[in-house]
Amino acid sequence: MINDRAMAQAYSDLHSTCGGVLEDYFGLLYLEQEHKVPREKAVNCTAFAGHDYGVDGFYFDEERRNLYIFQFKYSDSYAQFKESMQRLIEDGLERVFVAPNRDDKKNQILLQLRSCLVDNRVLIDQICFRFIFTGDPEEAERSKVLDKLREELEDKKYLIDQFFGERKVDFVVEFRSSSGRVGGPSTPHHTTTFDVQLTDLVMVDGPTGQKMHIGFIRLADLNLMHRALGQRFFDSNIRYGLGESEAVNRAISGALRQIVLDQSDSPSDFVFNHNGITLFAEKVELKDTLCRLTAPRLLNGAQTVATLARFLDKNKDNPKLIQGAQAYQAVRVLCKVITQADQKFVTRVTINNNRQNPVEPWNLHANDIIQLELQDKFRSDLAIYYERQENAFDQLSVEDLEGYGIKEESRAIQMLKLTQTFLLTDGLISRLSQMRRVFEDDRTYDQVFRKGRLKADSRHILLCYKIQFHLRKYAQEIEQKGQNKYWFISRARYLLWALLCQGLLNHDDLEELAEQHGKTMSVSFDYKDLLSWLATARVRLLLSELMQDQDYRAKVEQENLSFLRTDRAFEKCMDSAHKKWQWVHRKLC
Repeated sequence: MINDRAMAQAYSDLHSTCGGVLEDYFGLLYLEQEHKVPREKAVNCTAFAGHDYGVDGFYFDEERRNLYIFQFKYSDSYAQFKESMQRLIEDGLERVFVAPNRDDKKNQILLQLRSCLVDNRVLIDQICFRFIFTGDPEEAERSKVLDKLREELEDKKYLIDQFFGERKVDFVVEFRSSSGRVGGPSTPHHTTTFDVQLTDLVMVDGPTGQKMHIGFIRLADLNLMHRALGQRFFDSNIRYGLGESEAVNRAISGALRQIVLDQSDSPSDFVFNHNGITLFAEKVELKDTLCRLTAPRLLNGAQTVATLARFLDKNKDNPKLIQGAQAYQAVRVLCKVITQADQKFVTRVTINNNRQNPVEPWNLHANDIIQLELQDKFRSDLAIYYERQENAFDQLSVEDLEGYGIKEESRAIQMLKLTQTFLLTDGLISRLSQMRRVFEDDRTYDQVFRKGRLKADSRHILLCYKIQFHLRKYAQEIEQKGQNKYWFISRARYLLWALLCQGLLNHDDLEELAEQHGKTMSVSFDYKDLLSWLATARVRLLLSELMQDQDYRAKVEQENLSFLRTDRAFEKCMDSAHKKWQWVHRKLC
């Protein structure tokens, strides 16, 4: 059994020769116990210290003809896999299967693994990447962060295919507990490739080795990729399809109807009237008149692809669709295909290719790792859905939500409102009038969505987030205490929200409140009563003093209330609250 005592003993026995830290010996013990590897062999199959590129161990099972490649985390938190998975994706697989000698400082484990691969090239039938930790593998399977990273890892299978040549070798990714528990059933992953027509091709080199292929692609080929990949085709895009009510989508649908069904317009009209789409592919190969795309993902063009799919489904029984098949096959659109680019470069391309209206800047960050981590956080802590992609929640069925581990909720936490909650609890009232700049300026965005947010108590976040639902009610109750005296309250909405947050976070019974009201999106009568009391018995007094502050008297007389939307106004109120009730400024980490 692997426990702290066994780990300490292995560390004591081997540290003088193997080095490393205590946690490195988790992998050694796992190989010994799970795969019965003798210790003298296991030490050569386990990584100690750094430069491992995300490979912590390996084992070749000759009987099963499986090569197991491991990451080990002596932790019950699946989040520990994130950074090492990224290393494996960005550099590790290439170091092992393609360019083993590129780094002279690499860990000895990579040399051992490469030797094993070369010696057993004709014997290996399956590569199994196993991520071993002490936690619940089903929780790891539900993680949106790990799901995205797992997909990116699976999309690198073409590197394995290159190594084995004509031999077909399966590829499986699994999360497992050291206790023997496994996640969902795993199936071998095969490289997804599509041979498409990409005519009038031009290739452009990027700044650091990236490639861009520019040509014209058939809508029919886009639809085939979408049908084969499903929602995975959209995973790198900023949002789901917006529906037929949007003007852009109505225009695309109308154009398809005139070209394919009515045949009143030429197929060539479409390419002149369309902005084009952008794809990312792990690999692009030119084969005669075709272009082979490996693991393509849509970066821009979700409305085109989604509208096309709806158009074809809607008219599947329409005989005019069959009559217009030739016209449909002839419809093309300008297409850019990006390849040989890392995730950071792809993210920047996605953002810059989606800046046209009506996309908002917060939509452009939907696939950032921090947004995926927040989605995991709210799912894991509260079983509540975080809607980082616009319109995603409304398109999920009850079964989908259950599969994600989401309890039955009629509301999701929305990215924009969460951003406002973070800004208000930080005391940055002024930023709410410049929300676009929050998402357009990298430094500001990184500050608002800093890593510390992941350490905040999700219940406290939700307590503050839900204030918005009845904010007008609380303002009206303050005004009812004296309409002439509190005539300004409608202009102090954000300041009211911010101070109510501080009232909750400074409450003597915060833990009890978090348990009662911070675990569901619903707003109980007791919670509303508490906020009403805070608004009228606490915040009202702070705002009254603020209006009489000598710095603002002249502005109040002129009815210039812009100061109510300043950070300084919040600070003055908090100074007063500290003197009255010992409130301190509490942030959500």
